[in-house]
Amino acid sequence: MTYSEIMSLIDRSLFATIGYTDEAGRPNVRRVFCVWHKGLGRHLISTNTSSAHVKSLLRDGRSCLYFTDDQAFEGVCLHGNSAVRTDRTYKELLWNAGDEKYYPEGIDDEDYCVIEFTAESGRYYRYDGKGDLTKQEISAYDKDKEFENGYSKQR
Repeated sequence: MTYSEIMSLIDRSLFATIGYTDEAGRPNVRRVFCVWHKGLGRHLISTNTSSAHVKSLLRDGRSCLYFTDDQAFEGVCLHGNSAVRTDRTYKELLWNAGDEKYYPEGIDDEDYCVIEFTAESGRYYRYDGKGDLTKQEISAYDKDKEFENGYSKQR
């Protein structure tokens, strides 16, 4: 897969599975809505500050994100770290009309935060092969990229 093909997979996935270690030391996963990307290496996820995965990521940010297209039999797993962001800049970027039903106090709701995942490496697969992504390859591809809503690119 080329980097552009991997990025297309990420953009059309809409959801990702985030893997992390919970507070009891157990591996854990959650399915998350993830459409904001800065190239291959940075991804934003809006979620509840009070959620178990946020509490775990605040303790230990090591994590992975797994994007798939089940119909095309393609996937990419990115390994890296997650940081929990509560600054308004991140929250505004991901805020959508109607989010008040989840966060009644609006964009400044204390239970609203953004997870910023930063990839350090990855592995992809497709029917025609598989391969690894290094930190250097991810950084080179991401040079000069800005955060984009991948979902809006698919419409």
